[in-house]
Amino acid sequence: MPDRKASDVFVECLEAEGVQYVFGIPGEETLDLNESLADSSVRFVPVRHEQGGAYMADAYGRMTGRAGVCLGTLGPGATNLVTAVADAFLDRAPLVALTGQSDLERMHKESHQHIDLLGILRPVVKWSARVSSAEIVPEVVRKAFAVAESEKPGSTHLELPEDVMSRPLQASPLPRHTPVRPEPGTRELQRATDIIMGAAKPVILAGNGAIRTHASRALRAFVHTSGIPVAETFMAKGLLDYEDPHALGTVGLQARDYAMAGFDDADVVIAVGYDLVEHAPRYWNPDGDKRIVVVDTVAAEVDESYVPAVELIGDIAHVLARLAAGCARKHSEPPDADRLRELVSGALAQARSDDHFPMRPPRVLADLRDALGRNDLLVSDVGLHKLWIGRMFPAHEPGTVLIANGLAGMGFALPTGIAAKLVNRSRHVVTVSGDGGFLMNCQELETAVRLRTPVVNVIWENGQYGSIVWKQDKRFGRHFGVDFGNPDFVALARSFGVPAWRCASADDFAQRLREAMALDLPSVIVVPIDYSVDVAISRELGAETVAT
Repeated sequence: MPDRKASDVFVECLEAEGVQYVFGIPGEETLDLNESLADSSVRFVPVRHEQGGAYMADAYGRMTGRAGVCLGTLGPGATNLVTAVADAFLDRAPLVALTGQSDLERMHKESHQHIDLLGILRPVVKWSARVSSAEIVPEVVRKAFAVAESEKPGSTHLELPEDVMSRPLQASPLPRHTPVRPEPGTRELQRATDIIMGAAKPVILAGNGAIRTHASRALRAFVHTSGIPVAETFMAKGLLDYEDPHALGTVGLQARDYAMAGFDDADVVIAVGYDLVEHAPRYWNPDGDKRIVVVDTVAAEVDESYVPAVELIGDIAHVLARLAAGCARKHSEPPDADRLRELVSGALAQARSDDHFPMRPPRVLADLRDALGRNDLLVSDVGLHKLWIGRMFPAHEPGTVLIANGLAGMGFALPTGIAAKLVNRSRHVVTVSGDGGFLMNCQELETAVRLRTPVVNVIWENGQYGSIVWKQDKRFGRHFGVDFGNPDFVALARSFGVPAWRCASADDFAQRLREAMALDLPSVIVVPIDYSVDVAISRELGAETVAT
């Protein structure tokens, strides 16, 4: 066998894990690893900032269920990864972060660019390890992927000292294996069935876990068998087609969302794949009087407003199928449970005739919905536009609206759109960013051009950090420290070789959007936006804002 080094075996382990892409920026301390990648089946994707690369890995993990991989060198290269690694951690996206590090022999003392990366990343990953010996490479790689992809998934981290990666090594990857998932016992299933069948006004709260585990079909079957209506979190959009009569709408923005979706009257809440990081249960169970049936992959988090009467832990789709077999009685919706859905759908319908310019958010979202197909993808960055998308944008299918909600970091959209196109080039991908968030990772336009990923990037431009303006105005009657200037976004985009337009009227946007969606390269559409319409839509929803 020819001479091999640890970095060669490391890359072979990545290949054995099915890794298609490594997103990142090479450094002096990762020279051996990048040399090994060059001779492998893994495609290394150079990005223009490590955060952009980590967001791409995050999105790849969200969409495929297989860990996305990002790379940064030691010091600033590694610290630049942290925000997106933390995003994957809180939004349950499998990701493996690789960072270079100085030689082992100088870690005990003050040394150029050496910082404690394990300590920095430990709070935002499920597991972190230093590859301190070449011989452990197969084990640490297998564990990093196993931990990242196991429920609930998230980020892991491997630190690669430069001298270890260059050492000779004869070893082979460890085989992948599918983890065994628990199944609820007969007693728990019967107890859950009894509670649901005995409920007068049950309601389902569906969350990110049901999207992540591809449980939409099973959830729809359970809903149509039992007749129990469903409210979705921001990250669970599309689990039920928004046109389904059992769909209550998206909850989690205003104080009275849950009341208008029937939660005040509900006596039983069935939490399906619901993550507390999405939205605190005190908003839908303020008195702690709801009987809660939990359907999830792991045991429920401890919270005084989230005390389960019974937990059904296992594969969510399989558990729902077993529940459906015993819950065939049709329940009726609580009185006025569809008020939230009707309020939102009515506002969206009215917006189609709104010619106001600068455009108001509902008109932009109506035009987006009309242009996108059932399985096309909308990616939301973080800002006031995210609250509008979470509140109002209707989804037909699961996984067609990507929203960063746990960490909620700005700059998420463009890198995510690029990764989404790499995963599935056959469907349209449109991102929506504010003018504040877009500039945080706009450099990845060059990556999009180089990879020829035709992502349509829509920028809502108003020269402010809109969500903070909205909250400051509500609380203090004025806003401060939130205004900024912008470059000419059209000229900026064109300098990257990207077609770009600035809308001059409300009708202009739909036309430009269809033009952009027909292109085979990335594009930018700038939409001057008027946020004077309150995202709450109606005073009925309450003044208190609970989403971020």
